[in-house]
Amino acid sequence: MMPIQEVRALLEKAFPGDTIRLISPMGDNHHFQCELISSRFEGKGMVEQHQMVYRALGDAMAEAVHALALRTYTPEQWRKQEGRV
Repeated sequence: MMPIQEVRALLEKAFPGDTIRLISPMGDNHHFQCELISSRFEGKGMVEQHQMVYRALGDAMAEAVHALALRTYTPEQWRKQEGRV
C-alpha cells in the first residue's frame, strides 16, 4: 500500500512541470488511474512511454502498487484527444 501523495511525488519528480492526473478510484492506495501528459513522450511509442512511468515508480510497482491504469500522451496527442486541433 502506498499513499496517493507518495505515488504523485514519484511521478512529479520524474516528470516535473508535466500534467499528472492521478486518482485511487477505490480509495485503497493499491489501485490507481493515471493520465500523464508530457513532451518527454515525443517520438516514443505507447509501450516506451509506459515503461518511463514504471521506471519513475521503481520498486513501488513491484511492491506497493497493485494496479495502475495508465494513459500517456504527448501534448499534441492530448490536444487531438480533446478535439482541440
